[in-house]
Amino acid sequence: MATRVENSLLSIGSSRVCDCQPKHINCLTAKEWITSQLGVWQFSYESRDIRNKKAHPATFPIALAKKCISLFTHEGELVLEPFMGSGTTLVAAQDLNRNAVGFDLNEEYTELSRTRLLIDSPGNGQTSQIAQCDDARNIPTYIQSNSVGLILTSPPYANLLNRPRLNKSRRGDQRDNDQYLKVEQYSQDPRDLGTMSVDKYQQAMAEIFEGMLPLLREKGHCVVNVPDMWMENRRVTIHMSVVDALREVGYELRNIVIWDRTNIVNRIGIFGWPSNYITMGTTFEYLLDFWKPPTQ
Repeated sequence: MATRVENSLLSIGSSRVCDCQPKHINCLTAKEWITSQLGVWQFSYESRDIRNKKAHPATFPIALAKKCISLFTHEGELVLEPFMGSGTTLVAAQDLNRNAVGFDLNEEYTELSRTRLLIDSPGNGQTSQIAQCDDARNIPTYIQSNSVGLILTSPPYANLLNRPRLNKSRRGDQRDNDQYLKVEQYSQDPRDLGTMSVDKYQQAMAEIFEGMLPLLREKGHCVVNVPDMWMENRRVTIHMSVVDALREVGYELRNIVIWDRTNIVNRIGIFGWPSNYITMGTTFEYLLDFWKPPTQ
């Protein structure tokens, strides 16, 4: 069981407990490795996944988190989730026998994450998963340097959800749902990245990830899941803002994977036809894979 004394680091495991070779970056077999080399991934939801936007405005499948954790860590190593949300990364880590710590400003989301850990993923007792309510800027006060094997997160999308939800994929009488025209803002907390303009968002991301870089092991990976969005007839390239922010503070971009969501989206309406071609942001998102570069 992990503990923390006031003004001290969390006591939580971070060492591998498997029998893999020292130079292996994960526990995958060669056959499993081959399938992970594909640059386009698809996932399905399971019964434990949260898809209700009343619970959280932006979630991803447990299968996505498990794929990333399996690819970039060994059993027993430590996964860090700076924008925990509904706790999916922690649930996946518990399933896979990894230690994990997640942070969120929102107490409601923190309690949801703790509940999911107790109910949805009982684990085996060999590792610890902690849901901590705090600002991601304070993470360095909790975690030992060079102890994190993977940073995995889907951060807020700046203030792009701070607008009425149109749900244009739902036609006619299917629009009588309580999410139509709802403003899907994460919170009103000025520290929340979901309240910021894109420029301020990029600055905040750089600040937060700069603080986490010393916590990451050399060649440890950092995977960030983000979409791009359309607003007022222009494409807002959130993924480019994230790439610029992390490169600025010392991360190296290694891979870009496309999360193909066409198997899980609702029916899609017609956008832009016949004069303005628009790719549907709901059909794909980015998985940006960085690492902490090795020292020369």
